[in-house]
Amino acid sequence: MQSQCAEIQTQVSGRVLEITINRPERKNALTMAMYAAMADLLNEAAGDPGVRVVILTGTSGVFTSGNDLTDFLGGSASGEESPVFRFMHALYHFPKPVIAAVAGPAVGIGTTLLLHCDLSIAEDDAVFQMPFVNLGLCPEYGSSFLLPRIMGHAKASELLLLGKKFDAQTAADVNICNEVVYAGGALDRARVYAAELAQKAPEALRLTKKLLRQGTLENGMKAIQEEAGHFMTRLKSEEFREAATAFMEKRPADFSRFD
Repeated sequence: MQSQCAEIQTQVSGRVLEITINRPERKNALTMAMYAAMADLLNEAAGDPGVRVVILTGTSGVFTSGNDLTDFLGGSASGEESPVFRFMHALYHFPKPVIAAVAGPAVGIGTTLLLHCDLSIAEDDAVFQMPFVNLGLCPEYGSSFLLPRIMGHAKASELLLLGKKFDAQTAADVNICNEVVYAGGALDRARVYAAELAQKAPEALRLTKKLLRQGTLENGMKAIQEEAGHFMTRLKSEEFREAATAFMEKRPADFSRFD
């Protein structure tokens, strides 16, 4: 199973597909081409009996620093059929177990996509952040619906409204990831779990995953769609343009002129 994008690498071994984000010069920031490649891989793997488990990871001690703001400023993210939303839908509806192996930065969708993985392993140097409000945006990928349910309203408000960084142990404490391992150990641990899952009854695994999600699947999809509409509007806002420009100019954003 081959990726159509050089910055997304693949490997299949023992019925486990590893999808690796490989753009270290930009801290694995995600472009539309990378999203499209991952969406295609997941959609293909969903119907491939040679794949029973998927591992998502990144190279060079980085999971992903989130979206490439140049792509988003260019307006290429608009529409439900855009690569980013095709990836969201592919992972959200993926019927087989997905394991994330997280090292270093996991920013924006690098954190929220973990809500749609079945197991997430974080290295002790991993750093998580959902800086949507800081960028003049709103939560995405169902996070406004799911986070209060897994960690409580108060903690979800803290992480989404303040947009501050938090460490791997905090991520484990609030149920974003399953466990914390030593630096360099997340992928090894993910491979151990993947090998174990790949030996289990595949239909039983798929059914169990479906049953675990039956209480949130429909409402989660509604939340993703509602967030997406607001997110698209925010991408065209002056607040986002100021925040993104400030980020690229390495200065604090100035929202003083906005009401």
